Amino acid sequence: MKKFLFTLIVFISIQLSAQVTLTGKIVEKNTKQPLEFATVILTNPTTNEIVAGESTNNKGEFFIDTKKGDYNIKVEFIGFKNHSINNITLTQSQSLQTIFLQEDAQTLNEVEIVAEKSTTEYKLDKRVFNVGKDLISKGGSVNDILNNVPSVNVDIEGGISLRGNPNVRILINGKPSVLTANNGLESIPSENIEKVEVVTNPSAKYDASGTAGIINIILKKNKSGGFGSSLQLTTGIPNNHSINYNMNYKKEKFNLFSNIGYRYMSFDGNGYLNRTNLNNGVVTSYSNRVTNTTRSRSTFNLYFGSDYYINDKNTLTLSYYHRNNTSKNNVDYTFNFLDNTQQTDSILTTQESYKEPQKVNQIELNYVKTFAKKGQKFTANFQYDFWNDDENELVKEQQQFPTTSAINILQSRDIESSKDFLFQTDFKLPISEKSHVEMGIKGEIRNIDSDYKVWDNAVIIDSLNNLLKYNERIYGAYVQYGNKKNKLQYLLGLRAEHANTGSTDRNNQFKTNKNYTDLFPTAHLTYNFNQATNLQLSYSRRIRRPSFWHLNPFGGISDRRNIRVGNPDLNPMYTNSFELGLLKRWSKFTLNPSIYYQRTTNVFETLVSTNSFEVLISKPINSGIEKRLGTELAIQYSPYKWWRLSSEFNYYSFNQRGIYTVDDNTWSTRLNSRMKFSRLTIQSSLNYLGKRQSGQIFTEAQYRANIGVSKDLWNDKATLTLNMNNIFDSHINKQLITGENYRAIRYDKPIGRYTSVSFTYRFNRTKKDRDRLPD
Repeated sequence: MKKFLFTLIVFISIQLSAQVTLTGKIVEKNTKQPLEFATVILTNPTTNEIVAGESTNNKGEFFIDTKKGDYNIKVEFIGFKNHSINNITLTQSQSLQTIFLQEDAQTLNEVEIVAEKSTTEYKLDKRVFNVGKDLISKGGSVNDILNNVPSVNVDIEGGISLRGNPNVRILINGKPSVLTANNGLESIPSENIEKVEVVTNPSAKYDASGTAGIINIILKKNKSGGFGSSLQLTTGIPNNHSINYNMNYKKEKFNLFSNIGYRYMSFDGNGYLNRTNLNNGVVTSYSNRVTNTTRSRSTFNLYFGSDYYINDKNTLTLSYYHRNNTSKNNVDYTFNFLDNTQQTDSILTTQESYKEPQKVNQIELNYVKTFAKKGQKFTANFQYDFWNDDENELVKEQQQFPTTSAINILQSRDIESSKDFLFQTDFKLPISEKSHVEMGIKGEIRNIDSDYKVWDNAVIIDSLNNLLKYNERIYGAYVQYGNKKNKLQYLLGLRAEHANTGSTDRNNQFKTNKNYTDLFPTAHLTYNFNQATNLQLSYSRRIRRPSFWHLNPFGGISDRRNIRVGNPDLNPMYTNSFELGLLKRWSKFTLNPSIYYQRTTNVFETLVSTNSFEVLISKPINSGIEKRLGTELAIQYSPYKWWRLSSEFNYYSFNQRGIYTVDDNTWSTRLNSRMKFSRLTIQSSLNYLGKRQSGQIFTEAQYRANIGVSKDLWNDKATLTLNMNNIFDSHINKQLITGENYRAIRYDKPIGRYTSVSFTYRFNRTKKDRDRLPD
């Protein structure tokens, strides 16, 4: 036995002594930017057989373990000329000089090379969607962008879901923002967005809010020196007209950036709600509601700020954002009421005029300090948001059959305002070359007032005359430790949050006061087989707190037979989330399969009930427990330098127990194609969302297709883009709602096909000038 062990040790020692490590770094020649995912291959000089290979990391570095010997080295990266080093002899571990790759101008013809590497970058902890390459969202809004982001879906009402789960947290530049409230994302131009990060299982550094995960939207701030600007003009059918001007001026001590834009859009939609009323399973009556809608929105955006470089280790950033938005809806309703034999009892028509002017302001101060020790960093952020809106509804009702009645006028007004303050600090301290500690604190203070009144023929309705005050205080602190041992790295974290929420009102009807103190552990384990193959197992505990929209008891009067109300007594929901993901990269192919499991308590669902007047009342409730098991597969493939394909497939099954008992499954898929021919680019997407059930609501499958074509002009000084969206006129939401003594079919089509043309001109800038991310 001893001889065997001795022989084994000698054999292993000989093998290890024959191993050497080749290291190096790959960068882009013009910009000196590191190139991630470049492929480095070692081949046998005699047989040309591939011996070993690796992909570069996010710093452009590669590490290849191989045997001593003679090799040829070949470096490849899409959009660049190949680089070769022949007949190199490795007798010991060696580091190559930095390798500079030259753009393949014949193929890509001076396009933005660095960002062209991938429309979507797949990483184990998140996915990064580079907006600059997305033609389909040109001239649109953030919602148009999100509809092309992997795993994300935006429904026809602006609701955002992640992997089919609507309980997602939206951040702007890594922080909560007033810009996401009241469907504000629809008002942010797509041209203002640098990239979108999707984090399905966040670490303790992130807010614990968002049981499905986090979507982080990064705004642009340019980093190129001197003065540069760009102007974009958009027009479309139906009305979609906008002008957007972006400017920056950078010197040694400061960087000024600004964006100003105006957009007007209007579109027509239609829908119906067919309802059957029952008594012990026997039909008693029917009602049909038909709607025709014209919606319009005009938005003015102003964003400006400055970075001040105190010295090479201290930076101060001050910025201001203002949005002035006016939404208008004109809706014609026709109500048909029928008896159990479907004979018409009465017909009622209603005209609704809705107007909501809104002003939003955000002031942000950010401080960043770096240290002599590599990787050590401290940031502090202070943010103040204040906004107000004035919702006005005017509803004219008139009976048309069997007799014509006088016009009844209902009018409502809801004046809302909010003041929100946020502070956040983060500190990263490297302990060794491979380990670090991160910690931070955060606080959010929010005060919202809602003054609501309703008049019936100019007489105020006392039960709908109230002032609701909502206060929210959330304080959090986190610490996490990360380390790397050989091929295994891990990140363990713990976040503590205390929340106090409460509401009071003038009539003392909706008084609440709730306190929650919770711990949210997180764990991420990653095993790196090599630079191109990684496996990660992650866990997090998360929370979703009710928004003011969920809590506000006043929901509008547009249709008194179908009313939505809030629930001031709604409690938070909690989720334990597990995920196992694999990331495998080849030179032309990226594969990212994952399996996930989520268990949620106090699930938010919509309870649709009827009162004694057979009015449908929709109200959010805590319905019980939901378990969700799913699998997702994301693929990127570049068969040629000029063609990139990406696709994803998501399938999950779930069951709900509590007020509802539901067992169901559904799936969704998306296919994107991007082709670059010299100065012409073509992009297309196809999205499918399968049928699904949640609580009382069954939703039919949905699909849509979009295409965009872009042409560069005048040596990249200008770009012309044509978009055609909803090509098959299929953007439709159809639902079946079932409850005690009723069932209803709801159909909504908010918009048909729409087309837009955008023209961008760059002053003292080119497409290769890159926008930096906020520090």
